[in-house]
Amino acid sequence: MIMPANPFQVRNEAEILSPSLLVYPDRIFRNLERMLQLAGGPERLRPHVKTHKLPEVVGMQISQGVVKFKCATISECEMTAGSGARDVLLAHQPTGPNAARLRFLADRFPRVTWGTVIDDAGVVEILSTLFAEAENPLQVYLDLDCGMHRSGIVPSEGAFALCKKIEGAAGLELAGLHAYDGHNHELDPEQRAAQCDADFAPVLAFRKELQAAGIPVPHLVAGGSPTFPIHARHADRECSPGTTILWDEGYGRDCADLPFEPAAALLTRVISKPGDNRLCFDLGHKSVAADKPLPRARLLGLEDAIHSVHSEEHLTLETSAAKDWAIGDCAYAIPEHICPTVALHDEVWVVSDGAAAARWEVSARRRRLGI
Repeated sequence: MIMPANPFQVRNEAEILSPSLLVYPDRIFRNLERMLQLAGGPERLRPHVKTHKLPEVVGMQISQGVVKFKCATISECEMTAGSGARDVLLAHQPTGPNAARLRFLADRFPRVTWGTVIDDAGVVEILSTLFAEAENPLQVYLDLDCGMHRSGIVPSEGAFALCKKIEGAAGLELAGLHAYDGHNHELDPEQRAAQCDADFAPVLAFRKELQAAGIPVPHLVAGGSPTFPIHARHADRECSPGTTILWDEGYGRDCADLPFEPAAALLTRVISKPGDNRLCFDLGHKSVAADKPLPRARLLGLEDAIHSVHSEEHLTLETSAAKDWAIGDCAYAIPEHICPTVALHDEVWVVSDGAAAARWEVSARRRRLGI
């Protein structure tokens, strides 16, 4: 089938195995420019690397003056530090061996400012023991639950006491507060902003309480991608969007007010035609994230198709256009959720001048790199 022209198609698709994930650096760079414009400068950004897990993308951000980053795993931390970051925050309370791995990273990269979120007194004690004799203190951000109820501690007397404990712990330094509002899925921008402000009112009140007690709060790391422009209006907050760098179908639909564009696409092929009105692609949930309801990707040129079956290696669509497709025809798909989709791929193809000409290893998808 001759596909209608689309901006993701590559002229050498016959050389690309399927399914494969393709990234488009020109689009990535435009998204980065928009992030910088919204934030007002690189010093306001602490982008999350969990979306891409790629040292090359960290390098692109560093080239534009971004030096602070947020990570979800020790491997992401190691990859980010190894790519030249100056300040790395682990936004995932370290327990078990990961606490010691964080100390190892601090020793291996002594010029990096290392930080982590904490919401538990026992973890304070463990990290204090590990970092008591470190060259530099570990920067600790109290992780606040601002309504998502996933992790963190609610602003309260208990949270105040935990800050005091961090202040008095050897090897640790209270760097500030961390609050992620990933539960805010309001489609209307004004309602999203209103919920964001309501969710953060207790956070801001708690910060004032700490400051009134003489406890410094140098930093407030706030939000994710949907609320990024809202937090960016406040000069006293560091913004930590992640998905904005690659974007995806889910946010493109639900946050249509945001100025970002998809910078990654999946190349897939027709592998079967099980009936006059069905097409089966090699795009199972081992290659595109399955954490969302169907459809889990938008196949360009087949937007009206019904996604009827999605299994490990197969995606079957029902469409009257099936007659126009042949076995082996290529299609391009924009994932509903890009972050876990990237984590399913060992490498990505890099598209330049209309061709997939190089490959980048998705190194931080692994649970362990060197440490």
